Amino acid sequence: MSTLPGFALVVLLLTASSASADEFALQKDVELSDPAVAGPEAPMFLMADRIESSAPGIVEASGRVEARQAGQNFFADWLLYDLTLNAVQARGNVRLEQPALLVAGDSLRLNLNDYSGDLTQPVYRFIGQPGRGNAERIDFIDKTHYTLQDATYTTCPVDDDDWFLKVRDLDIDKTRNIGTARNASLHFLGVPILYTPWMNFPLDDARKTGMLAPTIGTTERSGLDILVPYYLNLAPNYDATLYPRLLSRRGVQLGGEFRYLLGEARGVNRLEYLPNDNVADRSRWSVALSNAYQLNANTQAGMLFNRVSDDDYFRDLSNLISATSISHLNREAWVTTQRGHWNAELRAQSFQTLQDSTSPTLLVEPYARLPHARLGMAQTLSNGLELGLASEATRFVHPTLTEGTRVLAYPTLRLPLTNSFGFLTPQVGWHSTYYALDDSAAEQQRITRNLPIFSLDSGVYFDRPFRFAGQDYEQTLEPRAYYVFAPFRDQDAIPVFDTALQDFSYAQMFTENQFIGGDRVNDANQLTLAVTSRFIEEASGLERLQVTLGQRYYFSTQQVTLPGVAPRTSNTTDLLVAVSGQITRDWRIDTAWQLDTQNGTTVRQNLGASYRPGPGRALNFGYRFIDQTTEQIDLSGQWPLGRRWYGMFRYNYSFQDDKLVEGLAGLEYNAGCWAMRGVFQRLATKETESTDALFFQLELSGMGRLGANPLDILKQSVPGYRPSNEILQTP
Repeated sequence: MSTLPGFALVVLLLTASSASADEFALQKDVELSDPAVAGPEAPMFLMADRIESSAPGIVEASGRVEARQAGQNFFADWLLYDLTLNAVQARGNVRLEQPALLVAGDSLRLNLNDYSGDLTQPVYRFIGQPGRGNAERIDFIDKTHYTLQDATYTTCPVDDDDWFLKVRDLDIDKTRNIGTARNASLHFLGVPILYTPWMNFPLDDARKTGMLAPTIGTTERSGLDILVPYYLNLAPNYDATLYPRLLSRRGVQLGGEFRYLLGEARGVNRLEYLPNDNVADRSRWSVALSNAYQLNANTQAGMLFNRVSDDDYFRDLSNLISATSISHLNREAWVTTQRGHWNAELRAQSFQTLQDSTSPTLLVEPYARLPHARLGMAQTLSNGLELGLASEATRFVHPTLTEGTRVLAYPTLRLPLTNSFGFLTPQVGWHSTYYALDDSAAEQQRITRNLPIFSLDSGVYFDRPFRFAGQDYEQTLEPRAYYVFAPFRDQDAIPVFDTALQDFSYAQMFTENQFIGGDRVNDANQLTLAVTSRFIEEASGLERLQVTLGQRYYFSTQQVTLPGVAPRTSNTTDLLVAVSGQITRDWRIDTAWQLDTQNGTTVRQNLGASYRPGPGRALNFGYRFIDQTTEQIDLSGQWPLGRRWYGMFRYNYSFQDDKLVEGLAGLEYNAGCWAMRGVFQRLATKETESTDALFFQLELSGMGRLGANPLDILKQSVPGYRPSNEILQTP
């Protein structure tokens, strides 16, 4: 037996050829200067208190052993290296370091050619991502595949086992970043809370086929609500999700969603079916299809199809106010194109109207447009003139109301004159419309309407620097005047297919027509005057404050109105006042008033303010008032209540109806590797009915979520809400 000196640390380079210890010593200095070669044929660097050759091709090292080879390192009290087999055995404080894994144990056997072997009593940790655990044994299949027996897995930090997965067999596939467990039980705070004979889970954020975490909750209308989604990662550009849902009071609902992105086509399609609702005593279903296709660089086609089995589908089966308040479901198919200065569209559209059975007033179903064709043009001529055209032809269909076809064309000519301090834009247009009505028309069946429209828009811009509270600001003053003239044309015989009165607002004051839709064109001889002042922080460019005042003045009485709407009696509109801006780093306000100057009363009022000093800290205040119809207060927020504790709430109350529109209260706790959130919600689903829902969710970092999912509700109901795990990750 040859022995190398053991009184100091000896460094050797071992190659795959057989050599004696003396030859190692002679080659030491030369080989160490050579670059290492990656892969199984790479040389091994060995350091130990004692190194000896017990047989040809066998090297034993003991005492603080370190063996290094490209891609991995070994540490142990004793190590044997077989140069012929290119294999390693080690025992005593064994530690193996690989690019994706760090593992320690009692004894190791490893073939360096294919990286197969085993390690007893391993304690492992993944490199570059959370994940650690221990086992009775780990079998190395190759560099990226491991199998563990009687293992545990958690993403919690060392010495923190708040939750862990205990499995009989655990397969780790680092190539696909998937863990597969058999006979697995999930333990939380020392208590087993879930068992499954088989499961797989992602080791990163990539999409994986498999069972997603179930959601469990309860609602007043449906009872216990359990959703168990199964995700199918069919390909990188399309996938599907199946989600059977148990509603204890109603039955089992089956649902599925398919998403795809195939070349120039994309879409999201969802189906839901409840075979027999035990409460409603009927089958219930929902279809939501959305697909689009890019035919070429200029042309796109698409379709939307939304339909439910009955009026109360969303009110009974959804917990989102955006869904329960849906009154019209859209169904349409279209083709749009744009070439040069021209654009065109062909569309077919209809609606399903959802009635509220508790409301004494029935909603009127909108007209279907079967079909609707539009042609538009915008071109700037060499002399600066801008030529525009908006035209359309639509066939309006309705089961009970007058049907007909409308053809509309509105060519315009405008000349923008601008400079650094202002602008002047005259425009003239000719609005021409033709109606062909069916036999049910009360008066004429053929109606023509032609009228010229002239407008003149103008504004100037002033600014001045000033200093306030030690900061430099720029203040602007932007007066604007807008004049419109359109002669009166009698339109009482024209039906109302798709037209309504626009809400009076700052933007509406600078439009030619107070009606939206093509069935009414207002008579106008009016002037709008407004002024805006902005306060801009010089250093950041942030608009700290914007104040706007505006009012419209009429020089003739109103004659064109919608059926049943009385003409105005005053010669001025209400005064509009708007104040908004990022007042400080934390405070923002958005407010608007509409004041009746004749009576000195408020017609509309919107007050909004938000306070957001940092992640997880958000307070929102809103007040909305519309004379005779609406008065609501809306308060919401998220705020830390203690270390890792957060509270969430929303209170939306209607004084006009004397009822709670939506109430929400929630708590969230984040322990680092897990988070718990609970939310109680009361939601108005009909005019005289509300429903209660309770959500509890446990989120395990790197594993998924268990329980009912309140995140969509919180993000929608509490502006500025952020999950606690996102807050703690914020730098």
